[in-house]
Amino acid sequence: MVENLKYYNHLQKHTGTLVALLDNASAFSDVPDTWHVVVVDILNSTQAVDQGKHHKVNLTATGAIISVLNFIRKAKQGVEIPYFFGGDGATFIIPTLFLDNIIQILDNYSIHIKNHTNLVLRVGHISVSYLMGQDYGLKMAKHQLTNQLSIPVVLGDGLKKAEDIIKTNFEEKRTNFEKMLLNLEGMECRWKQIEPDQSEKKVVCLLLDARHEKDQRLIYRDVINKMDRVFGDFNERQIIKTDNLKLNYSILTIWEEMKISLHKQSLGYLFKKWFSTLIGKFYLNLSADGKNYLEQIGQLSHTFMLDGMINTVFTAEQSKIDEFTTYLNQLEKDNKLIYGIHVTHASVMSCYVLDRKTKHSHFVDGTEGGYTSAAKMFKQKLKNQ
Repeated sequence: MVENLKYYNHLQKHTGTLVALLDNASAFSDVPDTWHVVVVDILNSTQAVDQGKHHKVNLTATGAIISVLNFIRKAKQGVEIPYFFGGDGATFIIPTLFLDNIIQILDNYSIHIKNHTNLVLRVGHISVSYLMGQDYGLKMAKHQLTNQLSIPVVLGDGLKKAEDIIKTNFEEKRTNFEKMLLNLEGMECRWKQIEPDQSEKKVVCLLLDARHEKDQRLIYRDVINKMDRVFGDFNERQIIKTDNLKLNYSILTIWEEMKISLHKQSLGYLFKKWFSTLIGKFYLNLSADGKNYLEQIGQLSHTFMLDGMINTVFTAEQSKIDEFTTYLNQLEKDNKLIYGIHVTHASVMSCYVLDRKTKHSHFVDGTEGGYTSAAKMFKQKLKNQ
């Protein structure tokens, strides 16, 4: 059987609202059963964040995505794959053709991470056919989230189950590191913490899961509709605004980035990147290309994901956060959903920049633990059931 390599490429982009997409069951199609779910996840990420390693945790998750996307790009098959950033990990859905290479690259990357950060990155995969055989749903649509960013939207418990299986069955493998397999080209983390554009606003990290798989589509539709009414539409609650972006000139930040992006430290690389960051201020503020790049960052920032659960970072005033959590508490009491929330003062961003004119992506989390802190609350609720 010929594998449908371009399943995701060919999904229709839905350009209406996310609420309208979720209102339309026929917009979602089954992921091909020849594809695989690949999960990377940092072991004991909550403990690492508590120890002040949030920046390393975010960079490690971003690096996993960059490793996979660089391989896909160099394979030159023109294949697009859906993926999700989770703060302390990432999930990919890929065709079988790429599976062995991607697992090899991620296993090698996990050795690199262990050597340079002392974090343990779990890597594993499950076939879509297995998940469907166990009656876990995995349906997908493609949504035009901003003018320049389309995202996968997944319904079903398939990705959550895959993550559970991979975490439960993980065994740390020790093999030799191969520097030729490490490709973090495009990794950047040059921004200061990003504060909301109004002083009374805060940054919210939200994880939300429908209790029953069959109810996901309509519950998520209603929750997002409520978010639109309380906080304003996606653009209004988007935290990454051009005016809020400030370069971070700290050489220590570049050192931390270098430990992940290179197989060994290089003073030449360190000072080159530090100098380019210093002159970056002039590029961004004075050149047309720089100003255009700044404008595009908000458009290409991953601040909303739906992978069977809602994962989102947004900005809001405390009174509106309170109104929204009252609404969620009632739904939780009615046994319709479970959620974890973390409210903080700013967001942080790690980036994948191949070309500042066209090819860049930005991965956003909250400060003080972000998604990991929201997940801590979420898991505690599950334990207390």
